[in-house]
Amino acid sequence: MRVKVTLRCNECKQRNYNTMKNKKNTPDKLELNKYCRFCKKHTVHTETK
Repeated sequence: MRVKVTLRCNECKQRNYNTMKNKKNTPDKLELNKYCRFCKKHTVHTETK
């Protein structure tokens, strides 16, 4: 069961990315190191609704 999730930058709190995840395999919140165009650097992005 794949669901659409939004990733938010932990520094500037901007929502930058949309992705899909499998809730059965990863029930906890997703955390990825992605590029934030507002901060202009790589930051940790966490899953939001």
